[in-house]
Amino acid sequence: MNLNDNFFKKVEKKTNIKKSTIVNLAQKLQGDNMKDEKTLREVIHELSAMTGKEVSKEQEDKIINAVVNDRVPDNLDKMI
Repeated sequence: MNLNDNFFKKVEKKTNIKKSTIVNLAQKLQGDNMKDEKTLREVIHELSAMTGKEVSKEQEDKIINAVVNDRVPDNLDKMI
């Protein structure tokens, strides 16, 4: 088992989110999709549903604005 498998196993154990789900979300955000508002909203909604944490419209708009304008802080807790 390599490092990546160990990493995904730890994440899955803590979050109950499978590696395939994480990889699928990451694939959605490749290339120009990081600047596509519709794709970003879809990913935010999927993550919200997976984690059981509601994201308000205001929070969602702040996240999208930060990502589109390359202003994502090192600590995402600062955004919410």
